[in-house]
Amino acid sequence: MKSLDSNTPNQDWHPNIWPPFTQINTSKPQIEVTHGKDALLFTKDPKKELIDAISSWWVTLHGHSNEYIANAIFDQAKNLEQVIFADFLHPQARKLAERLSKLTKLERLFFSDNGSTAVEVALKIAFQSWQNRGETRSQIVAFDGAYHGDTFGAMALGERNIFNENFDDLMFPVRRVPWPSTWINDDEVENKENEAIQKLETLLKTPTVAVILEPLVQGAGGMNMVRAQFIKKVSETVKNNNSLLIADEVLTGFGRCGSLFAFQKAKIIPDLISISKGLTGGFLPMGITLCKEKIFQSFIDDSPKKTFWHGHSFTANPLGCAAANASLDLLEKEPNKYLSFEEKHLSHLIKFKKLPYIKKIRVSGTIAAFDLEIGNKRGYFNNTGKEIKSLAMEEGLFIRPLGNVIYLLPPLCITDDQLEKSYWIISKILDNL
Repeated sequence: MKSLDSNTPNQDWHPNIWPPFTQINTSKPQIEVTHGKDALLFTKDPKKELIDAISSWWVTLHGHSNEYIANAIFDQAKNLEQVIFADFLHPQARKLAERLSKLTKLERLFFSDNGSTAVEVALKIAFQSWQNRGETRSQIVAFDGAYHGDTFGAMALGERNIFNENFDDLMFPVRRVPWPSTWINDDEVENKENEAIQKLETLLKTPTVAVILEPLVQGAGGMNMVRAQFIKKVSETVKNNNSLLIADEVLTGFGRCGSLFAFQKAKIIPDLISISKGLTGGFLPMGITLCKEKIFQSFIDDSPKKTFWHGHSFTANPLGCAAANASLDLLEKEPNKYLSFEEKHLSHLIKFKKLPYIKKIRVSGTIAAFDLEIGNKRGYFNNTGKEIKSLAMEEGLFIRPLGNVIYLLPPLCITDDQLEKSYWIISKILDNL
């Protein structure tokens, strides 16, 4: 039996830091970044600058060190930095709540800290809303390949794999529906969608708390995309079977899929929505769960048992709210930035079609992806993705492949030249693999 101190970490890593999603014995040490500006990251090497082509885990919506958002945070910090939200309201939270409610058509907002907690809150609200109305339900339906976060409830909703198998015995059961991933020139998409809807209809014959999905794009699952028509069919099926629909827009929100929120492309209104990542432009951690008024009303009662007993110390932090309001200002001023991305991606991806090992080219708004199939190097933990990531860094491009899935998800401020360079670097690497 190994002792806890039997493995000595790679000595090139910082001795006090435990990085996320990283096995330090098999990964290269972190690179120290000194500053960032727009789509670029700058390291301690003055000659080394990197195009941040994945928006630093999909959060830096408008790019690094955006002056408008930075100034909004600075001005707010001089006025009010934090206040307990259980007892006090403040102008930035009021303004943000009113704006997001108007934009999503959902009347009530609950503030939390990040994407995982925003999903956790949605799940708890859905469960308790049925209980508060006198009906106990337990079935939850999610989709194959999903990822919804790393806290226990959100983790249970996601695909069961190596990321959470250590906790499998502690997680509640979730019923699964196929995710009909599609791509350019996919001839089987309608058959896959019909199969998924049939499975969903069968499952919903059992009274169900909620169905949760990532509208249009499953992010961590491999940038797996579906059509807006499918999301609409899911919404109709859920409604017809008297359940709730939760849209996890943590990744897909704020223009990422070519509309302000991905659910808007499907012309639906979910019962609950979870948002984070681009919410504050990537400046500060914040999560929000929105829900319909009828759900909120089920918690209004003299009985303390019907109270939603959930909260976070930094709920509706004024600095985070100021950043979110500033980010919304920028989105409203320049909507064309996210509306025009799909065309730009396609103009570059068309050149990749000639390569036989590039499969399933797909685009949704600012997100572009394809599968790389070289020999037997497939699956999440193959070395091809790591090799490509390392080679790209040497050329001045930061990407983080999801196994054999290569994708770009750049900040809205990336220039045409920087986007072209990103694709040129990827093409150069693939030509030499």
